[in-house]
Amino acid sequence: MMGEVDYPGYAYGALVALGGVMGYVKKRSVPSLVAGVACGSLALYGAFSVSSNGKTASSIMPALGTASVLTAAMGARALKSGKIMPAGVVALISLGMMTRYGVMMYNLQTRS
Repeated sequence: MMGEVDYPGYAYGALVALGGVMGYVKKRSVPSLVAGVACGSLALYGAFSVSSNGKTASSIMPALGTASVLTAAMGARALKSGKIMPAGVVALISLGMMTRYGVMMYNLQTRS
């Protein structure tokens, strides 16, 4: 079943991957490159899953899981460093996406 295209999810995944590339370009940080591209790819897969499989629990979980992990990891990093850029911004955007996918999941539960 084809669902609506998850444009915010695709934008989020691209932004996360681009952030990893920018971390490498600016600071030559290989861990930023690897983590950014890996997490961005997972987020893009989540958006693809939501888009192609409709809004089912199994299609939402990859996107929700990725956004949740990034919220926690980047939020902790932002708190530790005290800097809003880039970790705080990624944590806030991830929190928004986690909320979005959480609401999708909640709506599935209430429809059943």
